[in-house]
Amino acid sequence: MANNSDTNDKPNIQDVKDDGNADTAIAEATDPETSAKKYPYPKSIFFIISNEFCERFMYYGMRTVLVLYLTRKLFWDDDTATIIYHLFTTLVYFFSVLGAILSDSWLGKFKTILYLSIVYSCGSILMSFTAIPDWNIPGKEFTILALFLIALGSGGIKPCVAAFGGDQFKMPEQAKYMLTFFSIFYFTINLGSFISTLITPILRSDVKCFRDDDCYSLAFGVPGALMVTSIIIFVLGKTLYKVTAPSGNMLVKVSRCISHAISRKMKERKSNPKAHWLDYAVEKHGQQLVNETKVLLNVLVLYIPLPVFWSLFDQQGSRWTFQATRMMGFIGSYEIKPDQMQVVNPLLILVFIPLYDVLFYPLLSKIGVRRPLQKLTLGGILAGVAFLCSAIVELQLEKTYPVLPGNGISQLRLFNSAPCSYNVITDIPGESGSFVLEGLSASLEDERFAFTDRYVDVTERTNFAYTMTPTTVNAECPQFQGTFNLRSETAMSYFMSRQDQIYVFEDEPNKSRTGDPLLRILVNSANVLPLKVTDILHPDKLVRFDGNTTQRGLIQLVSSTYQIDIGSRNLEYKITQGAVNLLLLREASDGSFVSGNIVIAEPNTMHMLWLLPQYIIMTLGEVMYSVTGLAFSYAEAPVSMKSVLQSCWLLTVAFGNVIDIIIIGARGFSSQAHEFFLFAGLMFVDMVIFMILAYRYKSIPTADSQKTEQNDEPDGKKEGLDNVAFKND
Repeated sequence: MANNSDTNDKPNIQDVKDDGNADTAIAEATDPETSAKKYPYPKSIFFIISNEFCERFMYYGMRTVLVLYLTRKLFWDDDTATIIYHLFTTLVYFFSVLGAILSDSWLGKFKTILYLSIVYSCGSILMSFTAIPDWNIPGKEFTILALFLIALGSGGIKPCVAAFGGDQFKMPEQAKYMLTFFSIFYFTINLGSFISTLITPILRSDVKCFRDDDCYSLAFGVPGALMVTSIIIFVLGKTLYKVTAPSGNMLVKVSRCISHAISRKMKERKSNPKAHWLDYAVEKHGQQLVNETKVLLNVLVLYIPLPVFWSLFDQQGSRWTFQATRMMGFIGSYEIKPDQMQVVNPLLILVFIPLYDVLFYPLLSKIGVRRPLQKLTLGGILAGVAFLCSAIVELQLEKTYPVLPGNGISQLRLFNSAPCSYNVITDIPGESGSFVLEGLSASLEDERFAFTDRYVDVTERTNFAYTMTPTTVNAECPQFQGTFNLRSETAMSYFMSRQDQIYVFEDEPNKSRTGDPLLRILVNSANVLPLKVTDILHPDKLVRFDGNTTQRGLIQLVSSTYQIDIGSRNLEYKITQGAVNLLLLREASDGSFVSGNIVIAEPNTMHMLWLLPQYIIMTLGEVMYSVTGLAFSYAEAPVSMKSVLQSCWLLTVAFGNVIDIIIIGARGFSSQAHEFFLFAGLMFVDMVIFMILAYRYKSIPTADSQKTEQNDEPDGKKEGLDNVAFKND
C-alpha cells in the first residue's frame, strides 16, 4: 500500500522551476515564438523513473510485512509492533526535511540521492540478513538499526527525486513534457507500491526457507535487491543528468528569519514596538523574505489540524493489518494474506484520480462543494467514517473471540479421554465446584464432550483440592485425587489419562496472533507410539510436529486438511483459519483409536472482504484531502516558499504518526473497537476545528494572487493541478 500519504508529497512544478509558476510556463511553452525551437524528451528521465520504481518497491514491500514480522518472529505484542511501525514512519518524514536541507545547502540533489540511497540499501540488506533464523543475529536490536537506516535513506531522498527529474527539463519550452513526467512519476510510485504489496506477502508465507514454513528473509531480500538495483540504474544515467549546484535552502532561511524576529522582539518589544513581530527581522533578512514568511505562516495555521488525518491513514499498515489477521481470507481455493489487503489502496488510487476529475468533482459541485478547503474538510470526514466502519467490523469480530481469563481469574480446563463419565468434586466455591464430566466415546465425535472449562476466582486462593470418581466401573477409568494449582489470567489444563496420572500444562487461552490455526493432540494410549502430522493439500509444507504420543505441544498450522498417522493407524483432520482445536485420541482394546475434536476457540468466520468499505472510503478521503490540500497550499504560498511548504506538509505526516504513538502507547483500551471509535471521534472534532480555521482564513495577496483566484473558481477548473499531485513517495 502506498502510504498514500504519498499523494501529499506531490512534486509541484514550482519545485523545479525558479523563474515563474506552472501556469506561466505552460502558456509560454504553447506560444509560437517560444516553442519554435524543439527540444527532445530528456533521456535521463528513463533512469530516474526506473530508479523510483525500484525504490518504491523496496519501501512498500518491506513495510507491508513489517508488523507481522515484528509480532511473529520478534515476538513483540501488537501494541509494541504498532508503535515501532509508526515511529519508523515518523522518522521517514522527519528525515525528509534533513534530506531537503542537505540537497539544497550542501550536496545537491544528485549526491544526496546517491549517498542516502547507499545508506538505504545497507538498511534493507541488514533487514534481510537479520530475518535469517540460522544466523542467530540479535533480531530486535539489528531490526531497529535496519529500520533507522531505511528511514534515513528513504526520508532523505524523498524531497529530491521528483525535483531532480524536473531539473532535466528546459523551461519554459518543455513545460508540457514536465507535466507528462510528473504523471509517469506518479504512476510509477503507485505501480511499485501495488506490485510489491501484492508480491511480498506471497514471498513471506508461501515460500519455505531455512527450515521455516515462511520466508521473511526473502520478503525483505527481494525489495532490498531492487533497492541495490535502483542505485545501479541511477548511477548509469549520470552522464545524461543535468546537475544543478545547491543554491541554499529556503527552509533554513525562513527558520533563521523567524528565530531572529523572536529574539529581537523579546529584547526590543518595549523600546522599539513593531506592527508585526516578524518585522523585527527586516533589518537583517530584508522586507521581501519577511513578507513572504508572513504569507507562509498564514497558510501554515491551516496545517495545525492536518496531522490527525495521517494518524488515521497510516494505520492501514498496522492496526488494519492486525484486524485482517483475525478474519478469514479464502476466495475459493485462494487465500488472501492479511498484509495483502493493503494492495487495495494503491489500486484504488489509480482508479479514483481520473474519476474525481470526470465524475466526483462535478457531482460535488452540484451540491455546493467547490472550494479547495471544502473538499479538504470532506476528505477528513471520510477518513473518520472509514474508522467508524473499522470499529463496527471490530465489534462483529469480537463476538468470535474466546473469553479470556482476566485479572484475578483463572481458566480451568479438564480433558477426559476415558470411555466413562466422572463426578468431579472440588472445594472451588459456587457452581464450578462440582459437576459431571462426560467421557470420550465414538458416539460423541465433534461435540463439546470430554471437556469442560471453568472460570475460577483466584484473588484469595489459587489451590483447590479435587476428587474425580468414575460413574461406572471400568479398568480404563481410574479414580483421580489431587490439587488444582491455578494462576491469574492463565488457562491451566488437566489431561486425564489411563495411567492413573493427570498431565498438567499451561494452555494458550487466545487465538494465534498470526491468524493461523493452532492444534494440540492429546493421546491416551498404553504404549508410546510414533505420531506424525502431514498436510494433505500442501505435502511440501513444513509441519512442525514429528514425534510421538508423549508430545503435547501446540502445533501452528495453516488452513488445510491433514493426515495424522499414529502407530499403524491414520485419520484425516481439517482445521481452518483462527481456530484453536484440541484432538483427543484414545487407543481402544482392539488397537483402533477413538477420536474427538474439541474446539477451544472458534475459527474465523468474518471474511476479509468486509474490510473493503473502510479501505474504499479511506482512499476516497485521501485523494480529496491530500491532493486538494497541497494544491491549495501551493497556490496560496509565494513562489520562493513552495519547497518550505512541501517540507511542512511532510512534517504533518510525521506528527500524525506521533499521535498514533502517544495514543496506542498509552494502552488505554481493552477493546480495539473502542480505540477505532476514539480515532474516528478525534477526526470529526479535528475537522470542526479545521472548518473554524478555514472560515477565519484570509488570503494575503502576493505576486501569485491570480493563481489563488483560479484555485477558487466555482467551476473547479483548478483541479487540473491535481493531476500533477504525488504521494509522499
